[in-house]
Amino acid sequence: MSREIAILIDGGFLTKRLPKLVSEEHHKTPANVVGSIRFMCHRHVERLTGDTDQNWHRHVYRIFYYDAEPFEGQAHHPLTNKQIDFGKSDRATFQREIFDLLRKQRNVALRLGKVNRLGGWTVTGGRMQKLFRTRAALEQIDFAQTLADGSLNLSPEQVAALADCKQRWLEVEAHNVALDLRQKGVDMRIGLDIASLTLKRLAKTIILIAGDSDFVPAAKLARREGLQFILDPLWQSVNDDLYEHIDGLQSGLPRPTGSAPAAQEPHLKDAE
Repeated sequence: MSREIAILIDGGFLTKRLPKLVSEEHHKTPANVVGSIRFMCHRHVERLTGDTDQNWHRHVYRIFYYDAEPFEGQAHHPLTNKQIDFGKSDRATFQREIFDLLRKQRNVALRLGKVNRLGGWTVTGGRMQKLFRTRAALEQIDFAQTLADGSLNLSPEQVAALADCKQRWLEVEAHNVALDLRQKGVDMRIGLDIASLTLKRLAKTIILIAGDSDFVPAAKLARREGLQFILDPLWQSVNDDLYEHIDGLQSGLPRPTGSAPAAQEPHLKDAE
């Protein structure tokens, strides 16, 4: 029995993109997420082999799923003034349930890195830049002098600037403030597995479901050794340096409404 296809999935990337690609019923629970992963892999295998049989696993060497164990630390939230136990959060529980379900799936191997705390709290969603701009407005006001006079003697422009500063800070909500956490070891594991699959001739085709260009050296190695390298960026745009070193671009999930047209349609470069 030929098992010529290896599928490598960047789990962190997938779980962020999934809500934009499928309806809530297909990502609401860990079981929904795993079901979407199976559907996606099935579609990829069907497109490459033309085999519509339900026993699609016969073509798969292994499905590798890469992610990081949830952060287990605790920290004090600067806005809510509450202690957060990240290891007991809903997100951490959701992740662990996905991992437990994947361990029970056929032909699936988990590759888990870890999450490290690099710094303190940061403001997300582009609000940090807006907050920095309040500094220039505040620097124009001599608070020491106005308070010495017994009142804040401000011009209309200064009053407007202060009102703008207040509004920008009020727009920052608890969910906009996040601890500086970074995954470690995930990309390295993907690269090592691509090299191992290639040099040991464990597969003829590698499908990588990921969204960045960190894997260019591994993709180049696979192609030099005669493997076909297919990328699924889940309908995100692809950097030219990565696109140059793949054999095909195709998606296992439907295109989201309003996404970029033709360039993201499934195709093989050789067929162009």
